[in-house]
Amino acid sequence: MNTFLNRRGRQTTSLRDPSPDTTSGSASPPDTGVDISSTDYAHRRRELMKMMADLKSMGAEALIDLPSVVVIGGQSAGKSSLVEAVSGINVPRDSGTCTRCPMECTMSSHATSWSCSITLRMNFDSNGKDMAKTVTVPFGRTITDRNEVEVWLRRAQSAILNPNLPSASFHTKTIEELRSAKNTLKFSRNVVCVSIEDPDATDLSFYDLPGLIQNEEAETVALVKGLAEHYTQKKNTIILTTIPMSDDMENQQSMSLARAADPDGKRTIGVLTKPDTLGAGAINQRKRWVEIIEGHSEDHKLRHGFYCVRLPDDAERSQRLSRAELQRRAAEYFDTTSPWNGVSDRHRFGIPGFVSDVSRLLIQLIEEALPRLREDIDKLLAQCNQELGALPPPLANDPQIEVLGRVNAFCDVFKGYVNGSHEDKRLAQRNRALYAIFKRDIRGTAPDFRPFENTEDCPPLDDTKGKMTLTERDPGVKTMGIYEISKVIQEAIGWELPNNVPYQAKANLIAGFIKLWAAPSERCLAGVNDVLDQVIDTLIGIHFGRFRVLEGYVGNLIRTQVDICKALAKEAVKKALDLETTPYYTQNTHYLQTLSEKWLAYYKVVRHRPKTERAQSPYVYESVYRGEPPESKALRALAEAGYTSLSIPDLARLLPPDSREKELIVMADVRAYYHVAYKRIIDHIPLTIEHALHHALAEQLSQSLLTSLLTDVASGSNFSERMNELVSEDLSIAQKRASLSTRKQRLSDIRRRLMTFGNNI
Repeated sequence: MNTFLNRRGRQTTSLRDPSPDTTSGSASPPDTGVDISSTDYAHRRRELMKMMADLKSMGAEALIDLPSVVVIGGQSAGKSSLVEAVSGINVPRDSGTCTRCPMECTMSSHATSWSCSITLRMNFDSNGKDMAKTVTVPFGRTITDRNEVEVWLRRAQSAILNPNLPSASFHTKTIEELRSAKNTLKFSRNVVCVSIEDPDATDLSFYDLPGLIQNEEAETVALVKGLAEHYTQKKNTIILTTIPMSDDMENQQSMSLARAADPDGKRTIGVLTKPDTLGAGAINQRKRWVEIIEGHSEDHKLRHGFYCVRLPDDAERSQRLSRAELQRRAAEYFDTTSPWNGVSDRHRFGIPGFVSDVSRLLIQLIEEALPRLREDIDKLLAQCNQELGALPPPLANDPQIEVLGRVNAFCDVFKGYVNGSHEDKRLAQRNRALYAIFKRDIRGTAPDFRPFENTEDCPPLDDTKGKMTLTERDPGVKTMGIYEISKVIQEAIGWELPNNVPYQAKANLIAGFIKLWAAPSERCLAGVNDVLDQVIDTLIGIHFGRFRVLEGYVGNLIRTQVDICKALAKEAVKKALDLETTPYYTQNTHYLQTLSEKWLAYYKVVRHRPKTERAQSPYVYESVYRGEPPESKALRALAEAGYTSLSIPDLARLLPPDSREKELIVMADVRAYYHVAYKRIIDHIPLTIEHALHHALAEQLSQSLLTSLLTDVASGSNFSERMNELVSEDLSIAQKRASLSTRKQRLSDIRRRLMTFGNNI
C-alpha cells in the first residue's frame, strides 16, 4: 500500500494545510491572508486532477487501479446532503432509490466564474460487459445556472439507464416525464460525470454511489451492494462512509461494507451526519460519538479518523441559502453546542476542514501511486504486445499468391519429412520403429522343427548355435517333429521314384510360413498409415490452420490424395507378398546351400545327443552368419587326437547313418529357405510401403493439389471472390486482433499521458 496508508495507527491531521490554526477553538477555517489557489501546490494539484480526469476518459479505470474517492451510505444517512454540501450543486432527490448509476463529481477552483458540464462515460454495454473502448459522450450544454443542474442530472441518468436510445433525446425532458418513464435498466455501472468550475471550490474528485438499501427486492439490493463493492474493494480508493448519528454505528451497512473492503481501516474515513438530531437528553450517545471523533473508541478506529458535519435541513434547503451562509451556520452550531464545542481538534467539524483534508489525501495518494501506475501500464502493454505477436499477422499478399504459396510450402515440407531432410525426424523414426516390429513378427513365423519322434524331447531350435529362443512366436506356427514331417512327405508323394522326396512336400511346408506373413504386413502398413495421418494433420494445421475455410478445403483435397496412395500401397504390399508364393525361388543358391548343410548337421548332432541332455541347451556350434570357431567338447577332443580343421558338418558325417535322414533333409532345406526369404521380405515390404505410399504421395501431391485447386476454383462464377473466401480470416482471430489493437492504443495513450505529466507544470 501507499505511504499514506501505512502511517501509525492513530488518527492524524498531518495532511492539512499547515497554516490554519486547528486548535483555535473554532470550527471556522481561519483566514491566513494567502490565496492558496495561486500557490505552486495548488497548481500541481490542478494538474494532477486534470490528469486523473484524462485517464478516466481514456478508460484507464478498467485497466489499472486509479486513486479515487468514493462516497457510500445508506438511505436517509445524509449522503445526498453531504454531496450537495461538498459540490455546491443540488442532486436529484426522490422517495426510495433515486441514484441508479455512479456520479463522478470533479471540482476545480481554476475558474473566474461558476459553470458546470456533464458527460456520459460508457465503459459497459447494456449487458454489463466491458466495452473494447471507453466512449465519452458530452451531454447537453454548459450549465451556468446552479438551479438547472438537478434536472440535467436526472436527464443524464435516464440516458445512462436507456442505452438503446439516443442520449440527445433526453435533453428536453421534464422532471415529471423522467419520473414517469420506464427505464430499460434498473442500475448501470456507466458513469454520469459532472465537471464543476467554481472559484470558491476546493480541487477534489469523488464518486457518489447509489444509497445502500435493505427494504427492496433481493435482486435490487444485491445490485446496489455489488456496485458499492466494485468501487470500495480497489486498493487505491479512499472510502467516505456517511453515518447518521441518530443511529448506532453497529447498525450502519455502509460501515460493514467498508470494513469488509478495508479491514484495517487504512483508507476509510467516517463522515458523521445529523448531529443536531441528538437531543439534550442523549448524554451517553453524545459521549460515545465524542470518543469516536477524538479517536478514543477502541471499537471504532480509522487511520484517518472521523469528521462531523451539520447539513442543511429541508427548511434551509427551501431557502436556497448560499454555501457560505450554510457553512457559517454549521460552524456556529459546533462552536456553541455541547459537547461538540469541547473537542480540541476543531478541524474535525464542518465541511471546509473535511474537504480540505480529503483533497490533500487524494493528491498525496495520486503522487505516491504514479510510479506504480506507470509500471502497471508498462506490464499491461508488454502483455498486450506479446498476445498480438502470438497472432498471425494480417494478410498482406494477394489471395491467390497466399493460397498457392501455402500449398507449395506444405508440399515442400512434406517432401522433407519423406526424404529425411527436414529437421523434424518423427516420421522416419516412428516408421523405423514399426519396421523393426514387422521384422520381429516375421522372425516369429520361423518353422518350429524338432528332429525327434516326440517333440517334447527337445526345446525349440531357433538358430544353429542353440543360443536364441524366440520370445514372440506367431501363434500360427505349428511344432513339427519327425512324424509330422514324414506325414507331409507321404501326403505329397505322387509318381516320384522310390526314396525321392517330392518337391511338393517342401513347397507345402514353405507355404505354411509364407501365409503367416500377410497379417504382420497389414499391421505394419496400418501403423505407417496412422503415423502418416498424424503428420498430415499436423502439417495441415501448421500451413492452413490460420484460414479455416482454406484448411477445410485443401485438407479434404490432401486427405483424398492420401487415401488414393494408401489404397495403392495396400495393393503394392499384396503384390510383394504374392511374389513370395510359388514358385519358391532364389538366386542366392550358395547361401541357401550353406544354410541347408548347417541346419542338417545341427539337427543330426542334436538328435544323437544323450536323451538326458536333449532338454538342455545344445552345444555352441559355429555361427551360421559369422563363422566363429567351434567350441564343442567333441571337436576339441578330435583336435587333440590330431583331427584338426573340422567343422560341424564334418562332425555330423562322423555320426552313424540315421534312419530319418529323409525327414531331416526336408527340415533343413525348408528352414534354410525360410532364412533366405525372411531376409528378403523384411526389406521388401518396408521399401514397398515407402515407395508406394510416402514417395508416391510426395511426388504427386503438389501437381494433384494445384490441379484440383485451380480446376475447382476456376469453375466457379467468380475466381477472385472464391480465392478471397479461401483466405478469409477466422472471425475469432480477427476480433481478437482488433480487440488487442484497440487495447494497445488505449494503453499507449494512457502511458503517454502518465509519462508526460509535469512537462507543462
